[in-house]
Parts: sequence; structure tokens; C-alpha cells
Amino acid sequence: MNGTREVEVVVIGAGQAGLAGAYHLRRAGFEPDRDFVVLDHSPGPGGAWQFRWPSLTYGKVHGMHSLPGMELTDADPARPSAEVVREYFDRYERTFDLRVRRPVDVRAVGGGERGRLLVEASDGVWSTRALINATGTWDRPFWPRYPGQETFRGRQLHTAQYAGPEDFAGLRVVVVGGGASGTQHLLELAPYAAATTWVTRRPPVFREGPFDQEAGRAAVALVEERVRQGLPPRSVVSVTGLPLNDAIRKGLADGVLDRQPMFDRITPDGVAWNDGRHVAADVILWATGFRAALDHLSPLRLREPGGGIRVEGTRAVADPRVHLVGYGPSASTIGANRAGRAAVRDIRRLLAEGQPVAA
Repeated sequence: MNGTREVEVVVIGAGQAGLAGAYHLRRAGFEPDRDFVVLDHSPGPGGAWQFRWPSLTYGKVHGMHSLPGMELTDADPARPSAEVVREYFDRYERTFDLRVRRPVDVRAVGGGERGRLLVEASDGVWSTRALINATGTWDRPFWPRYPGQETFRGRQLHTAQYAGPEDFAGLRVVVVGGGASGTQHLLELAPYAAATTWVTRRPPVFREGPFDQEAGRAAVALVEERVRQGLPPRSVVSVTGLPLNDAIRKGLADGVLDRQPMFDRITPDGVAWNDGRHVAADVILWATGFRAALDHLSPLRLREPGGGIRVEGTRAVADPRVHLVGYGPSASTIGANRAGRAAVRDIRRLLAEGQPVAA
């Protein structure tokens, strides 16, 4: 363990957003280890992708965008996405000499002397003039609470723990969630499970036709407005709807994607509705998404009364030293790339003007 070390910028996280930020710092003349460091708590390259289930092949990935400066080409669509992206990120880090430090856990970010930030991490304390936070959501799976949940005698797991459909052979499975993960799980599970039931809070919206740039901009604008108001962000996918591809059409036709309204309670052997219906289950699979992993920023008191962090561009309004990349409207692979560039541009301006002391 070393004493406090000073740099100009600390990047937390080495997924798509963190690597994009590090790349643009490099291009702007910042030197790794001297001017900036990238701290990543994962065991190896690949961001959250390295933890995805093996049956999620690269061909099933929706909208994976290349990192800036290096295209991802000729990837075998039949290979697991975890392998493809891990190798790509590893090559990217080495090509641009980003010198990611891992595994390093960041425990807290608070104020320091001379208007600097102190980043307390498992490898020591870093003093920095600016922060690019790119911690994503994978570490904060969202588990809704329902009456009777603790009485269920079967297995409950979240998408973050999903390893593949083989684990559910011969079992009765309730899948909760109307996003891309929920539908992917159902389509995979159906041939193995004894029975599947799909429940969602809201009726799913399926999107016909291509998702063009205009539709993409409109979706991002909806998410951006929430973070501008200091509300917790919704994912971009949540406002775009589910693409109606051949696999989804077949699932609808076969009855696998027969959506039921959300149950009212969980029983020891299944789920129940107030109208008297009951479905027996051995497993409840919560495909209920993730929340931004931001607890380490709590000492900075960035959260608004609405529960989110108010952001203009990528900059936290409450503290101009902090940039959230991969948060809200930039929580997509192409959005993260653009946000990384925008954050570095603002940071260069901030450092050139002199460090303001945050309230």
C-alpha cells in the first residue's frame, strides 16, 4: 500500500465507457500513470461483458458498438459474447497502452485539500483534480420486493446470476421482466423447462421496422430529460421497445411470450394473483434490470431529492469535477463512446481554468 498519489484524472471502471474516456484522455495528451489512472475492480478485461452467460452469443447481442479508434471486425457470431468482447477489450487496452489497474476496488470518493478529490481504493488513496466515473450497473442488480418472497421454497435468481438454460431442465420457471434479457431468457428456457410463465409490470411494447437515427435520438432525449431533472435514469432500451425479430415472432406464435400481468404475491410453491389464479413454480428468474453503481460517490452528496444525480452532458451539476460516463443517456455502447469524448473535452477546460472548490 502506497501513500496518497496525485494525478490529474482518475477513471473508475474499464468497461466501454471507461475505456472510451481513457482513450480520449490519451489523445488529449494525458499520460497513463503520470496524468491519469484507470481503476477497474474486475479480474480481467471485458467490463460487464465478461460475466455474461455463455449462451449469449455475439450474434444475439443488440447494438454492440466498437470502441473509438479500433473497430471490432470479423467476430464470429456463434462465439459467446463474453469471449469476443473480453479479447477485444484486452487488445484495445494493450494497443493504446491504457495500463488499467486491476483488480482495484474503489470504496469512496470524497473531498480533499486544495479543491481536489480523494479516491479511496484497495490499492491506496488517489488525489485527483477530476473524475470520470464509469462504473455501469452490473454490480447493482435490482431485486423487487413482493409479499411472501421469503417463503418461496424454490430457487430465486437474477439475470446477473444466469448461467444458461440447461440449469432449468424439467423445472417450472416464472420469468419476471419485460426487457431484452427477459425475452432472451424465455426463448432459451422454453425447450428445457417443464413450463414457463412470463410476467411483467407493464405490457411489453414491440417495435416494428428499423430503429433509425431519428428514433434513437428521440429515445436518448427522453432519458436525458430525466437525468437533467435529477431523477433516476431509465435505460435507453426501456423507451425504445423490443425489436420484433424472427425469434420474437416465433416466441409469440408458439405461446412462449404469452405475457401475464404482474403477480400480487409469492407463495411457498409459486406465485399468485388477487383474482385467485396461482401458478406453481420451482424457479423465479428476476430479469428486472440493474441500477447505477454509485454508492462510492455518496460522500460527495450528488443525489437530488428525486433520487438521481442531475447531469448536464456528462458533468454532475452539483460538482463539476465529476463526470458520469455510461450513466443515463450515455448508457449504451455508442452513447458511452460519445460521452467519453465529451467528458474529456470538459475536463480539459476545467483544468485549464483552474480547479473550483466544490460546495
